[in-house]
This record gives sequence, structure tokens and C-alpha cells, in this order.
Amino acid sequence: MQPSEYDRPYQGGFVGGEHRFALTVYFEDTDTAGIVYYANYLKFMERARSDMLRAAGIDQRAAKEDGTGVYAVAEVAIRYLRPARLGDELLVVSTVDQVRAASVLIHQRVMRGAEQLTDARVIAAFIDANDRPRRQPRAWVDKFKEISQG
Repeated sequence: MQPSEYDRPYQGGFVGGEHRFALTVYFEDTDTAGIVYYANYLKFMERARSDMLRAAGIDQRAAKEDGTGVYAVAEVAIRYLRPARLGDELLVVSTVDQVRAASVLIHQRVMRGAEQLTDARVIAAFIDANDRPRRQPRAWVDKFKEISQG
């Protein structure tokens, strides 16, 4: 079988200081009312945050494996503005709002075209193998600061 561009998972990227991650709403994402189940927006945003780290050159898997640490969501504040429906093409827009020693504040919006569907603020804490907060690697802090300045 010949390799194809379709063999790679979708990856988002940066446009200025924003990370953009596109996705489509599938049947499994919806509830009995035919709209995206509220918890699935959190999954969409998690995929986008993970992809943002990848696009910034941060290797989460290597950091976990070598004991450097991992990010864990410490807090989420989300406001649901409009529902998404089956077949909608969505865009998760993520920006780094604040970088702290052991955490990062990320603003995430789920968009359908120009229409904003959700507005969320996520605090991702950096923790060690014992689930204790620890300072993020300096290189990562520098990348986040670079991203936040667009």
C-alpha cells in the first residue's frame, strides 16, 4: 500500500498567537436531542490543547516517560453559548493567557464559522510522578511566553 496524505492524523497549528484545531461533529458526539453532549466539548478542547503542545514542540509522551512531569487540568470554567449539531465543522481556538511557574492558563473557544459556541478558561498544572505541582521546564515556559505574544 502506498503512503498517502490521508494516513496521518489531523494536526492543527498556529496562526499568529492562536492555535487552531478543526474537527467535525459525528453522531457519537451528540445526545438524544441531536446536539453535542456538553462533556464532549471538553474532549474537543483536550485534543486541541494536546495538539497545541505538539505544535509548540513540547513532547508530552517523552516528558512522562523520562519523569519530567505531565500536565493535568486543575480547573475549567466553561460557558456554553450555542449548541453544535451533527455534521457541524468546528474550530477550537486556543490561546495562552498566562504562564506561571507550575501552570499555564489557556483560553479556548469552540467556533462554528464566525459563531462562538463555547468560552472556556483552563488551568493546566504541571505535576511530577507523585502528582505534586512542580516547575515547568524552562524551555517550555519560554515557548508558552513566545506563543502568548503571538
